[in-house]
Amino acid sequence: MTIQFKTGLMALALLGSTALGAMTAHAADQEISWIYCGDKIDPIHEKYIKEWEGKNPGWKVTPEVVGWEQCQDKATTLAAAGTPVGMAYVGSRTLKEFAQNDLIVPVPMTDEEKKSYYPNIVDTVTFENTQWGVPVAFSTKALYWNKDIFKQAGLDPETPPKTWAEEIAAAKQIKEKTGIAGYGLPAKTFDNTMHQFMHWVYTNNGKVIDGDKIVIDSPEVLAALQAYKDITPYSVEGATAYEQNEIRAIFLDGKVGMIQAGSGAAARLKDTKINWGVAPLPLGPSAKGEGTLLITDSLAVFKGTGVEDKAIEFAKFITSPGPQGEYELQGGAGLTPLRPSAKVDEFVKADPSWKPFIDGIAFGGPEPLFTDYKGFQNSMIEMVQSVVTGKAQPADAIKKAAGEIEAFK
Repeated sequence: MTIQFKTGLMALALLGSTALGAMTAHAADQEISWIYCGDKIDPIHEKYIKEWEGKNPGWKVTPEVVGWEQCQDKATTLAAAGTPVGMAYVGSRTLKEFAQNDLIVPVPMTDEEKKSYYPNIVDTVTFENTQWGVPVAFSTKALYWNKDIFKQAGLDPETPPKTWAEEIAAAKQIKEKTGIAGYGLPAKTFDNTMHQFMHWVYTNNGKVIDGDKIVIDSPEVLAALQAYKDITPYSVEGATAYEQNEIRAIFLDGKVGMIQAGSGAAARLKDTKINWGVAPLPLGPSAKGEGTLLITDSLAVFKGTGVEDKAIEFAKFITSPGPQGEYELQGGAGLTPLRPSAKVDEFVKADPSWKPFIDGIAFGGPEPLFTDYKGFQNSMIEMVQSVVTGKAQPADAIKKAAGEIEAFK
């Protein structure tokens, strides 16, 4: 167990010790406890929990709904205290951390299971050639543009930018011709500031870590950070005050020309009077094809409950093509389908706004896996903020970040 993470686990265990005192050391033999993130259980999951229980007499799945902000900490606290839940909804970026600290069990996939997903999805849950979770939610990003603002600025409202150079030029023209922000760049001290930047990295064939080697100090990533610097003057003022959902709200209010956002923005835009379009993310000069950051959340099966095998069976059932297809194709959830299927094809045909979110998968990349993910994330956020605020030049900021994140891998 790494010293840094072990210390964090002990602290969490101490914080939760009072609440845990009345709990038994292991989950009941015939019960799979599930920490379920959110405000309520999705009705589709409720439906399939009942179906699975009906097929498995004597077994019960007991979800505990925990708010997003506390969800992962609670799963960690319970595991650290020796009272793990059977299964928990976690960000896939944490799987390496859990695995290296011997808190979760592998959830190996057959070749057939791996091939059922879109390209690169399985990579988001893979560490040392082993899968450590089952993907349950997936998101990608695309470029949204306001056609009326484009027209007002003298741009073709039906032609979105296809490259970074075109995107920066369009943002500049919008700002200078209309006084409206051309682009919405989020740089708040918040996890999705790092996510938003990684979309630029993956639309320029870049990487942060390759195996166990830090490769952020590369021409591809430097170009991405330089593009951030170049578009900042034409973006929403005070980027460090906004995270991506706050930027999305500004776009929904008709006060910014372009943003990158998930499929949930399309569902919200349909309820507005905004004349909008959605297209693949613009590409950098080194791009090999349409790309995006591939963010997945997963079901992790915790070690020491005595029901690990059955929890794996249930996790694979609830995320199998039938149940998963119903869960993710609900529209407003902002999820991208995990697997290709005839049902997805029908969905895209009925609503073409979904196509860019799927097209970016082929050349997309996973969230980089680090032992100390929060340390890595904070270094990335600081790097972005230092450039957009003018406190550092891109090359210097990248060198500083490269040195810092070496310790977190």
